[in-house]
Amino acid sequence: MTKPIEIHRASRPAPPADSAFALWQLGFRPFYLLASGFAALSIMLWAVQFAGLLGSLAYLQGPLWHAHEMLFGFTLAVVVGFLFTAGRNWSNRPTPTGVALAALAGLWLAGRVLVLTPWGWAAALVNIAFPLLATIALAVPFIAARNRRNYFFIALLALLTVAQAGVHLSQLGLLQLPGWVGIQLGLDVVLFIMAVMAGRVIPMFTNNGVPGANATRRPWLEQAALGSTLALLAGDGLGLAGLPLALLAGVCSAAHLARWLLWQPLKTLHTPLVWVLHLAYVWIPLHLLLRGLAAMGLLAPTLATHALTLGAIGGLIIGMMTRTALGHTGRLLRATRGDVVSYALVAAAAVVRVGWPLLAPAQTVHAVLLSAALWSAGFALYTLRYWPILTRARIDGRPG
Repeated sequence: MTKPIEIHRASRPAPPADSAFALWQLGFRPFYLLASGFAALSIMLWAVQFAGLLGSLAYLQGPLWHAHEMLFGFTLAVVVGFLFTAGRNWSNRPTPTGVALAALAGLWLAGRVLVLTPWGWAAALVNIAFPLLATIALAVPFIAARNRRNYFFIALLALLTVAQAGVHLSQLGLLQLPGWVGIQLGLDVVLFIMAVMAGRVIPMFTNNGVPGANATRRPWLEQAALGSTLALLAGDGLGLAGLPLALLAGVCSAAHLARWLLWQPLKTLHTPLVWVLHLAYVWIPLHLLLRGLAAMGLLAPTLATHALTLGAIGGLIIGMMTRTALGHTGRLLRATRGDVVSYALVAAAAVVRVGWPLLAPAQTVHAVLLSAALWSAGFALYTLRYWPILTRARIDGRPG
């Protein structure tokens, strides 16, 4: 009788590097995955609510729930995931990984569930705790490394914490301000974060990805674009309205448009990983133009808001989540056909949500439903394609 061969554990071949579970190795992994899946599911839920087909006993309901979840759920998750990832490179110090990262992701997920329950206090405490703890987690490596150039990101995360606290304290009756004040402050902070990061990366990615593009930056124009964006944030905080707000938004729009044109957007048309960022960024001056018109009572403010949220935020997020997920897992920086389809679906969602009601206001419900379907399809496609990429170790064997 042949004796069976024993295979000792030490003699077994090691699994390929990219087969190991790696979800908790760096901030972008869980938060990109959670945010994209949430974007696909929550927008369809909102579309059903908007059409009047679903009632709710939730703590946050209707448009306030939708705005809160898209800003402090979806967008904030991506911001935190990106800053934890970039922050490690900027400071050369560790940001949350492992159990700490999983705990923060669990806290974020608990916030998404609790706002759909009647437990208002629990929902408020959990949702305020998430950005507060994320702020502290980012501050520790930055301060330890004396990375003063990026200290303002700590302040911006702290402002998002204040904005979210304003929404919940108002909702609980502890603050005599409309909950929408916190939403607008949060949107302004995210707009500034996007403006800063776009100025850092879009010209660089354009020149790296498109030989001879010659994307440039002018210091005075950078100051004008970022300064006017901060002025708009301050104006909203002070309750600026009417003609003064329209003029400020118009100046800000012109500065951002001029900035974008210097980045040579038309030269990127054959490079999807770059043009998606340019296409998203042009929604910023469009948003600001629409905000100015809305301040004058010439159109509905929601059109300006969705130009920012679907067009700029959604477009930049899908573009940056693709690029950073590929780059930080050791893969080739090249968009696949599936990626391009995701970009097109999210871009189409913005065009439908803003353009259709602008031309035919009576058909807004139809526009919302179609836009929601396009948006959800785009982020669902990202989730399915990037699930294995975000949950497996880098293909080059490096940590992260």
